[in-house]
Amino acid sequence: MAKLPGLGDERGEGAGGAPGLADWCLADHRLNLDVYPEGCRRFLRLFEGHRPEVLRVEFLRLSSNDPLLGTTLGILPQLHCLRSLVLKGGHTRDEFGSCQLGSLSSLPPGVGSLRCLTHLDLSFNSLSTLPSCILHLPSLRVLLLSHNSLVALPEDFGLLSKLTFFSAMKNQLKALPQSIGQLGELQELDLSENALEFLPEEVGNLQSCTELDLSGNRLASIPDSLGRLKSLRRLHLHSNLLLSVPASLGSLPSLARLDLQNNCLRAVPPEIHSSPFVHLRGNPLGQPAPGPDESSAGGLQRLFLASEEGSFTVTSEGCRVVLACGIRFYFPPGAAPEPLQIHFQTLAPDPQWVKLRHHDVLLSRVLELQPHGVQFQQEVQMWMPYAWPQSLQQREVVVRTCSGQSWSDLRTRVEHRRKSKKPVAHCSVLHFSWFLVVSRLVQDECRVPAQGTLLFSSLDPSIKVTFPPGATKDPRSVRLQVLPVSAEELEDITADQGCRASPLLCLSQDSLQDFFRPVRIQLPLPPGVTGLNLDRSRLHLLHGDLEGQSWEDITSQVVLEFTHLYAVFEVSHFSWYWLWYTTKSYVGGIARKVYERLRLYQVNFIALQRKKDPEQVLLQCVPKHKVEAVLKRLQDRYRGPEPSELVEMFEGEQFFAAFERGISVDADRPDCVDGRLAFIFYSHLKNMKEIYVTSPVDRKGQAVKGQVSFYRGEVPKSIPEDASRRRRRGPDSLWLATLPIKLPQLKPCWAESSGALSGFSLPALNLGNAETGYLTQANLLSIARRLGADWQSVGLSLGLTYQQLQRIGYNNREDLDKQILEMLFCWAQQNWEDPECVSRLVGALREGGRQDIAQEVEAALELGRHKYRESLRRVGLQQESSTEDSAIATM
Repeated sequence: MAKLPGLGDERGEGAGGAPGLADWCLADHRLNLDVYPEGCRRFLRLFEGHRPEVLRVEFLRLSSNDPLLGTTLGILPQLHCLRSLVLKGGHTRDEFGSCQLGSLSSLPPGVGSLRCLTHLDLSFNSLSTLPSCILHLPSLRVLLLSHNSLVALPEDFGLLSKLTFFSAMKNQLKALPQSIGQLGELQELDLSENALEFLPEEVGNLQSCTELDLSGNRLASIPDSLGRLKSLRRLHLHSNLLLSVPASLGSLPSLARLDLQNNCLRAVPPEIHSSPFVHLRGNPLGQPAPGPDESSAGGLQRLFLASEEGSFTVTSEGCRVVLACGIRFYFPPGAAPEPLQIHFQTLAPDPQWVKLRHHDVLLSRVLELQPHGVQFQQEVQMWMPYAWPQSLQQREVVVRTCSGQSWSDLRTRVEHRRKSKKPVAHCSVLHFSWFLVVSRLVQDECRVPAQGTLLFSSLDPSIKVTFPPGATKDPRSVRLQVLPVSAEELEDITADQGCRASPLLCLSQDSLQDFFRPVRIQLPLPPGVTGLNLDRSRLHLLHGDLEGQSWEDITSQVVLEFTHLYAVFEVSHFSWYWLWYTTKSYVGGIARKVYERLRLYQVNFIALQRKKDPEQVLLQCVPKHKVEAVLKRLQDRYRGPEPSELVEMFEGEQFFAAFERGISVDADRPDCVDGRLAFIFYSHLKNMKEIYVTSPVDRKGQAVKGQVSFYRGEVPKSIPEDASRRRRRGPDSLWLATLPIKLPQLKPCWAESSGALSGFSLPALNLGNAETGYLTQANLLSIARRLGADWQSVGLSLGLTYQQLQRIGYNNREDLDKQILEMLFCWAQQNWEDPECVSRLVGALREGGRQDIAQEVEAALELGRHKYRESLRRVGLQQESSTEDSAIATM
């Protein structure tokens, strides 16, 4: 195999005697390369430099988002020892935060020669048909095909007779082959989120099946043969179109859960209705069937979706849908002429595609509804909860949607419901795409005909715009918005008591042409100024561009007329207009400063460390009026420096946080740019991240004192040296705040281990007790060497939190062995006094699918108990103990 350009030689050690690529990646015949940005390139390096070791690999994970996947696939048939193969997509996300499917659409025929392969995961890919080579894998027991584009399974799918787990969720399957009944060893079958309309009778032959998930399909009925599945424990049929279910389901001996929620069941057999394990919420039970002409909303199906569900089906009968986040829909009868599956998700807003206008405030997360662009026959009503903007006055709330190219505002009505603390925004739509709730300046609009018309502000009726006849040839729409500016606010910004300004007027239209005849505008004079005491030399009419970047004094370019309370002038094009009364000769720069300050929010930065785990840091950007409440809520779990000094930020502005002086953050986070965490500030949403920080320096000798610095824009050339100064002083305007962080000194409680894992600290311990058996440090080392990639599932079963496991992965992301060791000894250190901890470890290994290691642990425990009994017998205590037990039994 020719050396690829730029790959280098990986046969020996790295620079300075560091381990080479093979030492980092190859661990116990496992290659987990899907976590690396260029995993396929690393695989090709290894195959070139360490071919014998690679040919013995038993477990291989690669990302199908990798551009070199096609080159790598040709090597797979040579890996005859392969037992587990993972070629998943979804490792990258698009601009909207959705997982991107992998490029895998087929497999080389030689993959069918992998006689040892028992586990195959091809999830999140572009498969439209099942590769035929998969049917020739005689040992295959686990097959995962979720999140693909499969429309059918091959007729000879039953050839996979040893299959015990099969998942094809989120595909486009419309039917199943009859041969599926030949999978006699199948225990779990997941076909949720497909387009199945019926099931073959042969499904009833799956005698070993314990869990069957058919939720989110289009099933109107299910075969009676399901009543023969005597081993079935869980049957999921929610979110279908079921009109009836067989009574035999209620008498399955092992069934512990039967989920029939969100169907069209108007009656169920009494055997099912009386069973405690049956869930029937969201069905029109007891309601009469609708007549042919009945279209009332009262008889519509109601769907209540759980937090883990991501889709629902709408039929021509219509339905009401309630999402777990509180968003509600009403699909009237006939809105969807054919059954349509709607996918939904809520996303964090991104300034690259959510463009807030000046003075807009975001009040909700972004709701995405797919398929995009679908047109309904009738308007679909939608209710979106949002954060109540109590500090925002003289504004209105609207739902904003995207048509694919641009965002527009929908006619919105605000409702307050008794059961919900949050108000909801109600609107009607004919298409689906992205939706969000914003607070904007009150907008008045009208259609201007050729005959002319009058438009005035509903916020301040004294503000009028008169369109004379002939101002336009073709009718055009115009919009008017007003931003009031108080005299106190103006004085505070300009530090000039004599400065006054009228309300800020924004005019816009849907046409690019100027008006053919001047349009007459009436604005109220600034507060305290009347036509009687007016000094014309102090009055300035300012014109601003639509972005508010520049302000021009146009007083001398227009004819200003004055009444006792108003100023009147004429213009031919629309933008911002502002009337100022001041002694300043040039007010354009002042107006720009005031305009920017009117868009700003005063905020504080907070950096808190969890009391029990200082490496877990909570970063927040909090509006000034929320700081005390946030700190009070977090004081029991977190501690840290006082909030930073006040900082001013724009709504929707992006800023960054970076760690310096011995503290760093994992650079593989999706929101990490060049080692900096990216934030987006929204005044009414949570601007926070919880992360794990690490120290590249040695913490055994002393604690590490560092800092987190918040700034906007590019990385500044200089880093502030003094961490005690919480806000950057000087000419550098990019810096917002600097807060101290401290990582405590590591306690030298663990002794150094020897061998290949030297450098990793392990405690001397004995888990359990003499009667139940001990597990020693050597036992845990033996478990760690064999556990492999299953360590995270075992850790969760042992009771470790996901955050703890994530941190362990971050700290040892280059070494699988150290990840496993730290997980085991972290659990052992927390539970060494618990006498039941050993049995819990055995149970966790069994739940994680590692029966082999669990049996070895039980054998070690039995050996320890045997030695304990032998020692009792040798010292003569066993007879005495037996006598005491007999005496107690006879009392």
